Amino acid sequence: MMRVVLEPYSPEWPVLYEHEARCIETALEGLVIDVHHAGSTSVPGLRAKPIIDIALAVPDSTDEDRYVPPLVEAGYEFFMREPDWFEHRLLRRLDPRVNLHVFTVGSPEIDRMLAFRNHLRVDELDRSFYESTKLSLAEREWNTVQDYADAKTQVVSEILARALA
Repeated sequence: MMRVVLEPYSPEWPVLYEHEARCIETALEGLVIDVHHAGSTSVPGLRAKPIIDIALAVPDSTDEDRYVPPLVEAGYEFFMREPDWFEHRLLRRLDPRVNLHVFTVGSPEIDRMLAFRNHLRVDELDRSFYESTKLSLAEREWNTVQDYADAKTQVVSEILARALA
């Protein structure tokens, strides 16, 4: 069993993101990509797990030979392949802690992630609602971090519906 640790928002998180974005862009030079800071560390004022989530759009996320080797060379580790979820690929870095979510350009999941982020950046009530949900869930013990994430699904869906309205 494990607990999720949430930290107060840090102004260092966008700085870490910018550094990682440059690293990714350098590693994938010549490949048309789109890089976005996503997740709770991208929302000023929001408590978060201190892991920088980055959404990366590549021409074809199934063409792993095109982008995985240069990212591994740049210090990322290939972690997971989810073909049933928008052909998602996940790479990680431990220092700094980064989850790199790779999708194909035009994936509706990237649009969803960015709509959620953008809404929380401007809607104080929903940001507070989301944070209180996260804090409440962080008090519990979980088998995996994914179980914690899954427990937030209903609240995320409610907020996302408002963000997309």
